[in-house]
Amino acid sequence: MEKKKVVIGMSGGVDSSVAAYLLKEQGYDVIGVTMHIWQKENSNNGMQAEVDAKKVADALGIDYRVVNFEEEFKATVVEYFVKEYLSGRTPNPCNVCNRYIKWECLLRTARGLGADYVATGHYARIDKLDNGRYAICNSITSKKDQTYALYNLTQEQLMHTIMPIGAYEKDDIRKMAADISLDVASKADSQDICFIPDGDYATFIRNNCDVIIEPGEFVDKEGRVLGVHKGITNYTIGQRKGLNLAMGHPVFVTDIDTDRNRVVIGDNEDLFTKRVKAVDFNYMAVGNIERGQRFVGKVRYAHKGDWCTVINATKDCVEVEFDEPVRAITPGQSLVLYEGNYVAGGGTITRSV
Repeated sequence: MEKKKVVIGMSGGVDSSVAAYLLKEQGYDVIGVTMHIWQKENSNNGMQAEVDAKKVADALGIDYRVVNFEEEFKATVVEYFVKEYLSGRTPNPCNVCNRYIKWECLLRTARGLGADYVATGHYARIDKLDNGRYAICNSITSKKDQTYALYNLTQEQLMHTIMPIGAYEKDDIRKMAADISLDVASKADSQDICFIPDGDYATFIRNNCDVIIEPGEFVDKEGRVLGVHKGITNYTIGQRKGLNLAMGHPVFVTDIDTDRNRVVIGDNEDLFTKRVKAVDFNYMAVGNIERGQRFVGKVRYAHKGDWCTVINATKDCVEVEFDEPVRAITPGQSLVLYEGNYVAGGGTITRSV
């Protein structure tokens, strides 16, 4: 019987490398693909990723190639990232990249190569549920679980995806890489947004837009002027550092008013809210959500998740109320709802109350 063919996205890191190894061990015909997406600011790291991925592919004896998605990445991810910050929101570029680049573009490549599946080195699992839907399931390692960043995948994408390392701990993956003598066994994990390796978002935005980012006023919630800010793209909800305000006590960004170019400052308690509304909602484990349903909701990648109740739901928009106030719910981030270990669905946060 002919082996099923799978295209795996290889970043040159240990996770995707071991994923490729596991797929080969499971009997798949594996093709490694590194996506050339953004080299302008990150050429050295990008080239090293390709070098490392090619060495792994050679060591495993699998086919390997580099595909160029720079144009798609700039139009889909970078322009979105810049637009969101200019609108006073804090975007999730990895969530957008996952759906439209790492899956949509990779699937297109896979089909062109006659492959049945795509695969990645994400710490998550995929199951087909009793209701016939496919859903992302939590990995066994809560420390590395990446389900929050995958809520936006479609049923078609999930149907043709394999995630080989979701059943392993990170230490197991590194040990496996060492056992088969892969050079990337001890390679550090990537921590930064790939197209902003120095973490200077404000400079990147200024260099990649045709808008002049003007200083404006810091104000308190009553509108009293407290000082001058450097431009709204320098700030996000919950931020404390870099405000340069001598208030005599810790203060935080609680809101960003783009209409008046103001950054609102408040105390820590001003950051806690219970209601959150999310739009562009992607249904995953469930086909619809109704008022009164209960889920565990996460409002950022590092949020452990808290119980909430649906108070409004339409095809594209879901609004929930958490049992207890949640800190720094931020427009532009994602609300992801979990039903047990499965992602029920998620959307982009527009506001909280």
